[in-house]
Amino acid sequence: MKVAFIFPGQGSQSIGMGQEIYNEFSSAKELLDSASEYCGIDFKTLLFEANDKLGESEFTQPAIVLNSLMCFEAFKSQLNLKPELSFGHSLGEFSALSVSGAIKPLDAIKVVNLRGKFMAQDCAEIGAGMMVILGLSNEKVEEICKNSNKQIWAANYNCDGQIVVAGIRSDLQATVDEFKSAGAKRAMLLDMSVASHCPLLQNASIKLASELENLLSEEFAPVISNVTAKTYTTKKEALELLKLQLTSPVLYQNSVKNYVDEIDCFIEFGASVLKGMNKKICDKPTYSITNLSSLNEALEALR
Repeated sequence: MKVAFIFPGQGSQSIGMGQEIYNEFSSAKELLDSASEYCGIDFKTLLFEANDKLGESEFTQPAIVLNSLMCFEAFKSQLNLKPELSFGHSLGEFSALSVSGAIKPLDAIKVVNLRGKFMAQDCAEIGAGMMVILGLSNEKVEEICKNSNKQIWAANYNCDGQIVVAGIRSDLQATVDEFKSAGAKRAMLLDMSVASHCPLLQNASIKLASELENLLSEEFAPVISNVTAKTYTTKKEALELLKLQLTSPVLYQNSVKNYVDEIDCFIEFGASVLKGMNKKICDKPTYSITNLSSLNEALEALR
């Protein structure tokens, strides 16, 4: 069976994520404990106990990548299945890079901690935000953004009728009625204080590229870029594409469409957000691994 490994991004976090996997699999426990020491973050408390930090980008991002990689470790311990390719949604691209051999797991977790800090710094004083638009074509959303004379941009192309817009929060609020008048079923501001995948993150992208320079392998298994919706396999490509990723829209829908004929199914690690999107994009099955029951379900289908 030919599979693609896929990984969720920011917004998929929840208190308690990964706890069953952590308790059951020694490799997952070792990864969390090592990441806590390596990054100077108490991930056991961050993931498993009620706290306010999990909503802050500098903690959200490493927590999500760690959870995805713990779920991957659990899966790998039961079935050593190599994917045809891997990819993620936004932040999830770093999880994909880790399982593809492009970056060591602990370095991936640490660098996205910095990525979250850099993003927060760029957005701290400008009132940034993001908004999901449902029920409009990509072209119509792009047209409204372009003609609004405001700092708003299409940021995430998720699936037909679902696109996320990023920019200055007050500008997003000012265009809600315009999106609805154009036929949007919903134009809802998200609970986020950063504006991902738009020009507002130019400084963060430069800082991130500098951090990645000494962390990436020269070559690795194929990963689909959020920027191009095409695979890449070298450090040179990764440095260019990951720098662009913070300021360019996420082409998730096209990533699925471009390679769906090459695989039999998708396996999502750490959440089921992409499973829901995939149902609207293609007819290939997606198995999401978040806990013991979902892991066993996926293993039964794949063996």
